Amino acid sequence: MEIRKVQITGGSSYVISLPKGWVRQQKIEKNDPVGVITQADGTLLLTPNLTYDSTIRIKEFSLRDYSSPDMLLRSLTGAYISGFTTIRITSAGRIPPKVRQVVRKFTQLTIGQEVAEESDNSIILKDILNPSEMPFENTIRRMYVIVKAMHEDALYALEQGRRELAEDVAARDTDVDRLHWLVHRQFSLIVTNPALSRRMEIAPTKAATYYQISRIIERVGDHAVTISEAALVLIDMKVDHIIVAKVTKAGEASLDIFNRSIKAIYAKSIPEANAIIEAAYELKPGYHTLSATTQKMRVKEAVAMTAIANSMHRISEYSSDIAEILINQMIGTDED
Repeated sequence: MEIRKVQITGGSSYVISLPKGWVRQQKIEKNDPVGVITQADGTLLLTPNLTYDSTIRIKEFSLRDYSSPDMLLRSLTGAYISGFTTIRITSAGRIPPKVRQVVRKFTQLTIGQEVAEESDNSIILKDILNPSEMPFENTIRRMYVIVKAMHEDALYALEQGRRELAEDVAARDTDVDRLHWLVHRQFSLIVTNPALSRRMEIAPTKAATYYQISRIIERVGDHAVTISEAALVLIDMKVDHIIVAKVTKAGEASLDIFNRSIKAIYAKSIPEANAIIEAAYELKPGYHTLSATTQKMRVKEAVAMTAIANSMHRISEYSSDIAEILINQMIGTDED
């Protein structure tokens, strides 16, 4: 930290000198404007970036260090989430077809990533999405709508014996992952670029809350997939309709508490958030009862039922987590 003394000039203006190293690094010249932003904690932020622009950040991957396609895909995803605007993949020789397949898969799994240039030994990916055009609230709502439908369809598929519907639930999980990665990327960008925070009119702390909620919804989606996969087993084994009715009832209870937790985010009600936490706790005995029905089942049926009961339990607990996050956020910002 550098210390600067406040001086008075002209009898009414308070001034401090700027660190010479910072001025040179930012290439600020005489009479150039500099933004002064008051932060929530009372500190001041100085920035030469008066309007948000997509500051170019480049990440390069040399294939000599990424021989595994899976490793390359994970690394590309990491670069995307970290907020790099340009990703360059290079090779000493001709880029193998498997790598090009990985790049295609990456562009399909992410939002806003497109191949800008391509040659025999290099591929350049660029981000074409303006983060401010995708508000957090809209993305969270979209994630919720998809996951809610996944959960409902998993239960309906079991109840009606519809294999194709249960299989479709798993296929939709990719859409949820894409949206979650987008939220994670935007959160990373806001943390590193205060100008974007101003443009999107969202404080970094609130962006962090949306990221936490996004992560939970993504996990609820994973459990909806688990339920649908277990439902396929029970459908094939023609499990007793009485058991199916018990599963459906428990599933509707877990879905209801999840729906309430999402609605509470927008209602900003601490009493409702507290009621959700208590309701989630009260549902625990029901999941234990559902698990107990496996004692007289065949092994495959028992494993599937246990997976369903555990996933429904986890969904209700995740709903409770959302309520806790909401309470913490509202208390911290003094919102009513």
